[in-house]
Amino acid sequence: MKLITAAELLTHIRSADLKFNQEHIMSLIDRAKATDKNIKGKVQEGVGDLTGDPKLQAEGQEKQAEAKVRNSVEDVKDRVKEITD
Repeated sequence: MKLITAAELLTHIRSADLKFNQEHIMSLIDRAKATDKNIKGKVQEGVGDLTGDPKLQAEGQEKQAEAKVRNSVEDVKDRVKEITD
């Protein structure tokens, strides 16, 4: 999978003539950050499992919980937007 920059993403969005507003793009970015945090937490917890390090396991679980909260916040924002539109 090829990673692209934010500028490239915007170019693709414009070229496809999609109508994303800034709020929607920010929501996508926030969800991507939450996914990143979740993956890092899973890896950290896994390393803690393998090494028998409970502190590392707990830190990984904490990151996963934070990611879940971040995604829930985005879900609420999306729902509010649906209701108000």
